[in-house]
Amino acid sequence: MATSVKSSDHERAQAVWSGVQIELISFGWMIVEAIIAIAAGIIARSILLSAFGLDSVIELVTGGVLLWRLVTETRGMSLGRVERVENRAAWVVGISLVLLCVYVVVTSVAGLLTGVHAAESPVGIVLSVAALLIMPLLAWRKRVIAAQLSSSALKGDAACSITCAYMAGALLVGLALNAAFGWWWADSLAALALLYWLVPEAREALEGARAGRAACACDDDECDA
Repeated sequence: MATSVKSSDHERAQAVWSGVQIELISFGWMIVEAIIAIAAGIIARSILLSAFGLDSVIELVTGGVLLWRLVTETRGMSLGRVERVENRAAWVVGISLVLLCVYVVVTSVAGLLTGVHAAESPVGIVLSVAALLIMPLLAWRKRVIAAQLSSSALKGDAACSITCAYMAGALLVGLALNAAFGWWWADSLAALALLYWLVPEAREALEGARAGRAACACDDDECDA
């Protein structure tokens, strides 16, 4: 019996360490993705590319919090305080996603009305192709580890990675149409298409933040009792 418990603890420790490793890889990629996308978006005046970069920044926040939680577990420390910090971060992420949705709507509509032309962006096309290859692999690995740890947080992070892959697909279509046919309006329309993934992600983040706040409040009440 003791051997079984030790084996189970060892397997969980290995899974947690695998989670740390995959989050570090993901974190590093999101930094590269955010910097390149935002810089290329500014240079090309591409709303679509800039929005993709801003979403990468938001995913950096969520990934950072999740990485902290995993590292905390490897050290055998209490997760109570980390959960409260994670809840605050969830509110930041949720509100940031709502603001990103507003940014996409306002800038895309303004671009269509004023006829602002986004320049071609070969860098953006290469980045979107790379994201389409990398993000599904990261999402698959996160789901495997999430199942091993029964971690809803890591499972949610895997969903964010899949969302990023979908966004990369929309980004590739928009940039390719602009480059191939000069359809400048494709940038704004493809940016609006991102709302299909951004709005549910924002709603889910806010709902998770509310649920987390309620859970934290219950824990505090139990502690007071």
